[in-house]
Amino acid sequence: MKLDQVWEKLSGKKGGFKDLDEEHKYKERGKAMLRRVMDHPGPLLNLAVKIKESLPYFWLSEEENIILCGKIDWLEYLKEADGIHIIDFKTSKKEETGESLQLPIYHLLVARCQKRPVAKASYWYLDFSDLPKEKDLPDVTKAETKLLDIGRKIKLARKLERFECPNGKSGCIHCLPLESVARGEGEKVGEMGHRDTYILEKESIQEIDDTEDSFII
Repeated sequence: MKLDQVWEKLSGKKGGFKDLDEEHKYKERGKAMLRRVMDHPGPLLNLAVKIKESLPYFWLSEEENIILCGKIDWLEYLKEADGIHIIDFKTSKKEETGESLQLPIYHLLVARCQKRPVAKASYWYLDFSDLPKEKDLPDVTKAETKLLDIGRKIKLARKLERFECPNGKSGCIHCLPLESVARGEGEKVGEMGHRDTYILEKESIQEIDDTEDSFII
């Protein structure tokens, strides 16, 4: 299985695993997800759409130099509507909340980077579902306004070099691991592209998630 070849590159601490038993558990879970898709391919058997750019992007604001970009898991072609079904594969055990910006981002990218209309969008929870779960299509105009506002805040924070967590001093699941690494609590285990990879022990991130033994960034 190709998974075994890919897995070797992220085995052990590079993958955030504390021991062989934990690694085996996650690997078997990954294999189960792949088997689920192979046994129930559903929309993957239909025609698909590929956006020409390897990394689809468009200008949220060319004047302000703010770009939105991202890769989309799967675009099913719907022949009758000559439209597109956005499918986002999920490996988590929990369903996405209504506050997630993922589908709005995908909807915007697909709408702006090719000509066919977006007919529907779904999450496919590979851990427990044989078929994608359709969601209401987000309002493109509202999504673009919201994302542009977020982009402006990020740009300003980078310019001022002032990164304040919306949760305040208590931090959040995104800030706390980085702060732990900055304090020297992380163990560097490798590099991914141009980024250093660290692993944190559970004690360092107790505030974040009691269900995981380690956290990799």
